[in-house]
Amino acid sequence: MMKLLWKLSAIELAQGYRSGAYTPAQVAQACLERLDAVNPAMNAVISRRDAEFLADAQASTLRFEQGVPLSMLDGIPLSIKDNIPMADLPTTWGTLSLKDYFPLEDEWVVSRARRAGALLIGKTNVPEFTLEGYTDNPVFGPTRNPWSLDLTPGGSSGGAVASVAAGITPLAIGTDGGGSIRRPASHAGVVGLKPSIGAIARGHMLPPLLLDFEVVGPIGRTVADVTFLFNMLCGPQSGDRTSLAAAQAMEDTSKKLPAKKRILYVEHFSDSPLDPEIASSVRASIDVLKSLGHAVQEGDLPLDLSFFTQAWSDVGAIGLSSLFEQKPEWGEEASSKYLDMAARALEMPASHLLSIIEKADTLRRQAVSLFEAFDIVITPAAAALPWPATTPYPPIIDGQNVGPRGHAVYTGWVNVAGLPAIALPCQPSCKGLPIGLQMIAGYGRDLDLLDFASVFEAAQPWSDRWPEL
Repeated sequence: MMKLLWKLSAIELAQGYRSGAYTPAQVAQACLERLDAVNPAMNAVISRRDAEFLADAQASTLRFEQGVPLSMLDGIPLSIKDNIPMADLPTTWGTLSLKDYFPLEDEWVVSRARRAGALLIGKTNVPEFTLEGYTDNPVFGPTRNPWSLDLTPGGSSGGAVASVAAGITPLAIGTDGGGSIRRPASHAGVVGLKPSIGAIARGHMLPPLLLDFEVVGPIGRTVADVTFLFNMLCGPQSGDRTSLAAAQAMEDTSKKLPAKKRILYVEHFSDSPLDPEIASSVRASIDVLKSLGHAVQEGDLPLDLSFFTQAWSDVGAIGLSSLFEQKPEWGEEASSKYLDMAARALEMPASHLLSIIEKADTLRRQAVSLFEAFDIVITPAAAALPWPATTPYPPIIDGQNVGPRGHAVYTGWVNVAGLPAIALPCQPSCKGLPIGLQMIAGYGRDLDLLDFASVFEAAQPWSDRWPEL
C-alpha cells in the first residue's frame, strides 16, 4: 500500500516528483486535508494562504511536466514561523499590536524559498514577541503538543514543530534565539537545526530583540530533510556581513574531523536539575555512540556561563525597550508583562549592554579552544518533559523549584557563542512523550554536524513514530 502523501519526507517528495509517482498539486491537496484534520486540535498554523498555495502547487506541477523544476525544493510544502515576515500574510509576532501588520517585503529566507519553488502553506504560532519557552499569545491562544494535547510543544517555534510532527508539512522554517528551535524539536519528536550565526543570511527581518543571537533554521522529521532544506537556504548575501564570515568558515576544510569523534558529554550544568527520564534516555543514546567507536568523555562544560545565567533575561528586556522606543505603536497593545520588561531595561546602565557584548565575544573565543579539544559536545536538549500548554514554564524539575529558564539551561549559551547545534529524538518517556538530545559543533561546522547527526539517526531511527491525533 502506498504511503500517505502527507507522511512522505521532503526527500521522498523530491524523488517522487521526478519519477512521476505524484505531483506537487496532489501533495498540496493532501497537506491541506491534513491541516484541516489536525490543526483545530493543535492550533499550530495560524494563518493560511490556501488559494495561493494550490496555485503555486499547480505551477510547480507544470514545471515538472515541462522538465524545468526550479530546484530540488520545487514543490515541497513548508511553513513559516510568524516572526519571519512574509509579504502576503500578516506577521503578528503574537501581539495584538501587530494583528493586522502586513510587511512590505519577504524576509530573505522566505524570498529564497519562493525562488526555489517551495510551497508556503502559511504561518505557524509563536509566543508574544517570541520571548518564551512555550507557545501561547493573546492573538491566537496556545499551541498544543500533538503527542499530548494538554501539553505544550515548547517555544518559541512551537507551532512550527507541532505542524511537522503532525504531518501538516514535511518541513518548517523557524528561528532560534536561545533554544527556540532545539527545545521545541525535542518536545515534539522532530529534528531542529540552529545554524552557525550567518550561515543563513538575514534581511528584511523584524527588529532583533536578542542582539545577533537569533538565527533562522530548518525543522524536519529526519536529518536528511533538515540537511536538504539547510543546503537550499544557506549561503551569503552581501547585506549581511555575518553571512560572509559564515560562508568563509564553512568553506574552510583545512581541518577535517576524524571519522571517530571526540565527544564531550555534559549531563548537568552546575546544580541545575534534569528530569530523570531525560537523563536516562540521553545516556542510552551516549551508549549507542560509544558502541559505534566514538570516544566519549563525560564531565563539565569548560566554559564560564555564570554571567549569562544572570544576564540572559536582560538581553530580551533591552531588546524590547529598544523596540518600543523605535516603534511605540508596537507596544500599545502589548501584554503588561512585556511592557514591564521593557521598563526594567530603562533602569539598567548603558555599560550593562556593553558588558553583555564583551562577555559574548569572550565566550566565542573560549568556544574555539573547546572545539580544538573536542569535535562534538552533547547535552540534553531540554531539562524538562513537556508541561501544561498554557503554563509558561515547568516550576519543578526532579523535585527542585526552578525559574523561567530552568528547563532551558542547555541551549542559550550556544546562541551566545554563535555555534551550530541540532536537536535529535532519543527514546521517548514511559508515557510516550518525546525526548531529545543536543549536539553542538564548532563555528562553521554545520555540515559536519549534520553528517554526524545522520550517523546517530541511522543507529537509532525514529521517523516512523507518529502521534495518534
